[in-house]
Amino acid sequence: MSRPAFPATAADYQALARARLPGFLCDYIDGGASDEQTLRANVEDWHGVSLRQRVLVDVGKVDTRATLAGQPCALPLALAPVGLAGLMAQRGEVQAARAAQALGVPFTLSTVGICPLDEVQAATSVPCWFQLYMLRDRGIVRALLEKAWASGCRTLVFTVDLPLPGMRHRDTRHGLNAGGLRPALVRARQALARPGWLWSVALGGRPLTFGNLSAQVPNVRDLDAFKHWVDSQFDPSVTWADIEWLRGLWPGTLMLKGVLGIEDARQALHVGAQALVVSNHGGRQLDGVASTARKLPEIVQAVGAEIEVLVDGGVRSGTDLFRALALGARGVLIGRPWVWALAGAGEAGLRALIASWQRELLLAMTLAGVTRVADIDSSHLDRVAQCATP
Repeated sequence: MSRPAFPATAADYQALARARLPGFLCDYIDGGASDEQTLRANVEDWHGVSLRQRVLVDVGKVDTRATLAGQPCALPLALAPVGLAGLMAQRGEVQAARAAQALGVPFTLSTVGICPLDEVQAATSVPCWFQLYMLRDRGIVRALLEKAWASGCRTLVFTVDLPLPGMRHRDTRHGLNAGGLRPALVRARQALARPGWLWSVALGGRPLTFGNLSAQVPNVRDLDAFKHWVDSQFDPSVTWADIEWLRGLWPGTLMLKGVLGIEDARQALHVGAQALVVSNHGGRQLDGVASTARKLPEIVQAVGAEIEVLVDGGVRSGTDLFRALALGARGVLIGRPWVWALAGAGEAGLRALIASWQRELLLAMTLAGVTRVADIDSSHLDRVAQCATP
């Protein structure tokens, strides 16, 4: 994959990121579960959604603005939570939050990010969204919710598809799933091959701790110790009753991320969630499940009139964003693309990527003959390939 002098697409930024990051971080971001069938399908199945071009329509004033979770946005796009994003660029979550605010889209801070919530909020004037998992220690969950609310967060993105981590073979090959000296040496060798990253991030980006969990995790600076703690905290016994408990604690918008079926979408509505994200965790959990492009239409048809439906997984352009809207989504979350842009070209690169997607969305709307995001629907599809139909 060659490095472009002037990056234009998400793939261009991916090439820049792979040239700058140690190998284990590249594969941590790029990899999926098992044979990565779902990872590939997430990207490919958007391409099966064909758009309908229109001509001689008055498109003199096209407006990409939208509202997501009650928040006005320059376009219906949000930056998804990505764990360890602060290892991809110096104080990565802070840079991403600043870029998102500058371009008018929400940023979601992961519980397992490097930069703590207080630091991210201090760098921006618009509160971020906050992502959380259900941990065995409900006291930690309660404390994190209270801190998020006190800091100004009003949208909670609660991840529901991680009772256990998926089988991510790329991480295994780099020793990320094992402790001890040999895996540490493998990672160290890869880091030494990227002196720019060592200087800017490993040294200049300190402290490299899991900031939101510093009060809860013993040896928070130790990656192996952190992994052991996280593995012990994932709770496979969580049920919808726990989400009802959560709903009682969180007075703001509750968005459930990781819904992939009609039954679960209806249950999300039943427990009081105001929004859901059709997601298979970027193909990082159960390999072989359907792509989000396939599942989105049936979920929108089942509950879209009663709950805000967003989608993530495989969206790689503003045109893909248009496709998602035409299939019924209110908006899109992106993960890998924003990390590639940040790692490859810094905050300026991420701003450029978001701005490029906004231009692509505007162009798609213009050529499809639609002037408002709210008016994009299935009438703007020429055909929906079998992969994207219910």
